[in-house]
Amino acid sequence: MNKLAVSPLTQDDFAPFGDVIEARGEPSFTINNGLADRFHALARVQMDDQGETVISLVHSRRQPLPHQVTVVERHPLASQAFIPCDDTPFVVVVGKAGESISPSGLQAFISNGAQGINYHAGTWHGLLLTPYAEMRFICVDRESATGNCEQRFFSDVQACFLDLD
Repeated sequence: MNKLAVSPLTQDDFAPFGDVIEARGEPSFTINNGLADRFHALARVQMDDQGETVISLVHSRRQPLPHQVTVVERHPLASQAFIPCDDTPFVVVVGKAGESISPSGLQAFISNGAQGINYHAGTWHGLLLTPYAEMRFICVDRESATGNCEQRFFSDVQACFLDLD
């Protein structure tokens, strides 16, 4: 079985797969008559012209590590964002966009608890992995009658083994 190393989530390292959503550095500008700071346009929603953007709430159950990555998915027609509502780290498994994916093409990142992610359209990614606690996320993605999710399953022999040590 392949062991998948987990790296800290940074914008530079995650750029091939999407955007890191975090209030980093100075705010873009103030709003509400100076009562709030806005970190503007931290990610762009990618969308074809057949769907519409929806905002959902997701409650993710705790999945303790070690974890075996046996399935990945992609959304070829639009980006998909997950923004945590809790100050808890979570693990992100990704692979570059394309028609196919193999376990050897996967990378793993761990958020700092305040970061969200926006997968670029077509980026392969693992399922939400919340090893420390149940978590709540705001999810921004595409909805339409045609769907926007493809999955690939790996056999137990192909699967990646994920742990934080």
